[in-house]
Amino acid sequence: MDINKIEKIVKQVSQTCLMPCFTRSLVSSKADGSLVSEADIAVQTEIEQQLKKHFPEFDFFAEELSAQQKAAFFSVQHSGFWCLDPLDGTSNFAHGLPYFAISLALIKNGRTQLGIVYDPTRDECFTALKGEGAKLNGKSLQLSSPPETLKQCIAMVDFKRLDNDLSFKLIRQAPWHSQRSFGAAALEWCWLAAGRCQVYLHGKHMLWDYAAGLLIAEEAGCLSSTLKGQAVFNLSLDSRNVVAAVNQDLFIQWQNALKS
Repeated sequence: MDINKIEKIVKQVSQTCLMPCFTRSLVSSKADGSLVSEADIAVQTEIEQQLKKHFPEFDFFAEELSAQQKAAFFSVQHSGFWCLDPLDGTSNFAHGLPYFAISLALIKNGRTQLGIVYDPTRDECFTALKGEGAKLNGKSLQLSSPPETLKQCIAMVDFKRLDNDLSFKLIRQAPWHSQRSFGAAALEWCWLAAGRCQVYLHGKHMLWDYAAGLLIAEEAGCLSSTLKGQAVFNLSLDSRNVVAAVNQDLFIQWQNALKS
């Protein structure tokens, strides 16, 4: 699989369909209250066409399919398919906040084999192939000297979708040094992989939110689970909460802090 060819497709679509709409795209609300923009649809349509042209052997699944299309897709088995979030961080995009990305994964035999997350505002392309490590703009992601304790960490925590009891506990007794929430799940995985934060907590990820980013984080050495200790990856339309950290020591500390 030529990941450079796929990366080129993603970047070209970003230039032609996504960035020209930044701050100028019409936005509407979906049934679940989340936002969808003209750019979401344009990016999804163009990437689907390009992937079917160059890789006709794989099926295609994406966030902006209808609920009926999504249910139908998962009612049958697929030996391999693309999983696309055409615009990760639509709310940021719609309000002019430069933190959003295109996220694309190739899922084969029930696991993600390839992941690309492209941040066009920084021209940062995070990539990973299963078993071959993670890269940022072609250079290997290698974490250097992460903190030893949770109290030294920057935590990415999305309070919006967490249980109230857990949220209140973390607010009252913050176990970290400082906390951030950026609003683009796939890109947040990549920032964890790059060591820009050290621990991560999110209450609701869908497959298109984490398929690419999770692989990139894993290939960079990060660990993750759900709050119940299950694997995050789940080949279905079920949502997953996420606990993650850049290494095993901090992952154990983070899990313990969330349980106590």
